[in-house]
Amino acid sequence: MSHFVRNDKFGKEFQLHNTRRLEYIAYATCLDDLRVPPSNRLHRLRGDREDQYSISINDQWRICFRFKDGDAYGVEITDYH
Repeated sequence: MSHFVRNDKFGKEFQLHNTRRLEYIAYATCLDDLRVPPSNRLHRLRGDREDQYSISINDQWRICFRFKDGDAYGVEITDYH
C-alpha cells in the first residue's frame, strides 16, 4: 500500500476521512467493494471524466480515480463541483 502524506492545510477530521477513503480504494479488488460504506457515494463520472469514478470525503471534496483489473490508478483528491 502507498504511504500517505500529512498536510496541515486541512484539519485532522478531513485527514482522517481522507486517509480512510484512500485505504478503502487501496484494498478494493472490485468497484463493488467501494459501495460500502454507503457514505462513499461511489459513482461514475461524466463528460471529460467519463473514464473515472468518485467517492466522497465530505460534501465538498471527492477522491477521483480510474479502476481497471482490480486496481485503482490516477487517484486524485479534488473539489470538482
